[in-house]
Amino acid sequence: MEDLLAQLRAAAEPTRLRLLSLCARGSFCVSDLCSILGQSQPRLSRHLKLLVEAGLLERMPEGANVFFQLPSDADLVRQILARLPEEDPLLASDRRAAARLAAERARVASDAFRRHGADWDEMRALELPAAAIEAALLEALPAQLDRLVDIGSGTGRLLEVLAGRCASALGVDASREMLALARARLSERGLNHCAVRQADMYRLPLPDSAFDAATLQMVLHYAEDPAAALAEAARVLKPDGSLLVVDLAPHARADLLGRHAHRWPGFDDAQLAGWLGAAGCALRSARSIDGPLAVRLWVAQRQPASLSVSTR
Repeated sequence: MEDLLAQLRAAAEPTRLRLLSLCARGSFCVSDLCSILGQSQPRLSRHLKLLVEAGLLERMPEGANVFFQLPSDADLVRQILARLPEEDPLLASDRRAAARLAAERARVASDAFRRHGADWDEMRALELPAAAIEAALLEALPAQLDRLVDIGSGTGRLLEVLAGRCASALGVDASREMLALARARLSERGLNHCAVRQADMYRLPLPDSAFDAATLQMVLHYAEDPAAALAEAARVLKPDGSLLVVDLAPHARADLLGRHAHRWPGFDDAQLAGWLGAAGCALRSARSIDGPLAVRLWVAQRQPASLSVSTR
């Protein structure tokens, strides 16, 4: 009862309600929130500290910034926010300011990528059949999931595609520019149950056995150590959780190793099965998706601890 009362007290203040309403629609750093609400950083920092201490918001460090968003179990916050009138002038003004900020953030991130010549849309750059790959992923996933994590989420396209299948989804990526684009995409589409955060795929800041499914789309061929990346993805999966890997089949395109900085010229089924087995997963299926470069979708299942130990 004391915890509930502490949360209710933390939420019972106009500025803090506005902060909760904004963070229910996406993740924001302190400077973003100062710009939207028109309040000073010391004032908002105090409010944010109270909300975090009460468990109503969570902090996500990202470089020099810290982003704030609702935790996955924020049922009380959602019940409170459901009672706020959508037409409230102050909340509506906050939403418009947040939309303008998201659009500007996406423009700045896109400009930065163009200036540095980064080819962030690899699916398009390699003329891969994006629609067919997305359809294959949807077909391989259960009809409904509780929690999904997309590792190497890039601009958030896969989160958008899979959003209808999960109660909550998290994308992780090492690039702040990519994350800015992903946040703008999710905000524009109203995908409030999807979030992104900065993370190293070899050291995910996530608990063991927390997700029903994990995806790695066009990520492994950049990895210095694919086996370690798969092991870390398996670690955060629940027993019997699904691990879906989309990547290139073996190819002879030497230019991809140079111009596109690929570390691996594709993967065969034996490689993936070996790495997955070492990570405690069993390869359940593999299929090809035709295109200018052959793409493979591998679907694996996290084995219960007793079973994975006994088969080693």
